[in-house]
Amino acid sequence: MDEFDFINKVKPTRNFSKQVMVGIGDDAAVYQPTNSYNQVVCVDTMVEGVHFLKNLSSPQDIGYKALAVNISDIAAMGALPLYYLVSIAIPSTWTEDELIQIYEGMEELSSTYKMDLIGGDTVSTSDKLVITVTVIGEAESHVQTLRNKAEDRDIVFVTGTIGDSSAGLSILLEEIENIHPTIQNYLVNRHKRPIAQVEAGQIIAELERASLNDISDGLASELNELVEASKLGMIINEEHIPVSKELRSMQDVYDIKKWILYGGEDFELVGTTSEREWDKLKQACTDRNITITKIGVVTNQHHNVLLKNRNGQMIQLKKSGYNHFNNK
Repeated sequence: MDEFDFINKVKPTRNFSKQVMVGIGDDAAVYQPTNSYNQVVCVDTMVEGVHFLKNLSSPQDIGYKALAVNISDIAAMGALPLYYLVSIAIPSTWTEDELIQIYEGMEELSSTYKMDLIGGDTVSTSDKLVITVTVIGEAESHVQTLRNKAEDRDIVFVTGTIGDSSAGLSILLEEIENIHPTIQNYLVNRHKRPIAQVEAGQIIAELERASLNDISDGLASELNELVEASKLGMIINEEHIPVSKELRSMQDVYDIKKWILYGGEDFELVGTTSEREWDKLKQACTDRNITITKIGVVTNQHHNVLLKNRNGQMIQLKKSGYNHFNNK
């Protein structure tokens, strides 16, 4: 495969943003930042065999998700995604057509947000495929949805439903079986094609104060990151954690709790805000058909995440996520 020929094949034919001064084709990209806006940058790497398996996902799905996980980080900062760069280490086990399809998956998602591909790198490797995506976004200068912004008596909230992606992966790995096809398709799609909560992040960014995290490593892990950063504690009501009807339909046969608390990769948003701001946030989300749920409260009485289970018992939720492929 010729590197320069490949770059020309994945190079975008147009830019959405007029602020891109120099895109792919020079030593570096150049863009003009928006006045009075902060630049927000994140990067994530996906490794074959750790974050995805070639036999379980199409190249388009792999590309789509590689970009989605980064957009989710941008959403958690209350920012809008604008540009992305892709570095890819390519083994001989992947064809040029498959690699082009990975970029097509990213382009499909990027066009939703009018994001521009402005650079990257390609190298060969003797091992597994490695995809590193960098996303650049921007947020108004006053926006700071940082993890350390939680305060005593804040409401703890979460968008969407939790646990679907992890259950979908268990279906793909054939750890569970005899699932109704409609439910199976829903859960698998939630794993392969996560939806970053950019619009919800924008709404939350307009609050006077909020802490925010995206759910990549599991709800328990993200809640612990919030309390660690804010040096406070939380009490979470298990019965209030939102679960899809598809996942709930499996609770008589499978332990869905592990997917909800420790599964990860839902890429919903979890955070806190004041009691006064909560009503405003809930109404704004309702107006835009965004599901958001109160699941607990922040407390200064301890520095742990305590889960009040269905029996009324308090159980400490430790910072633990599940590495699916390494634990299989």
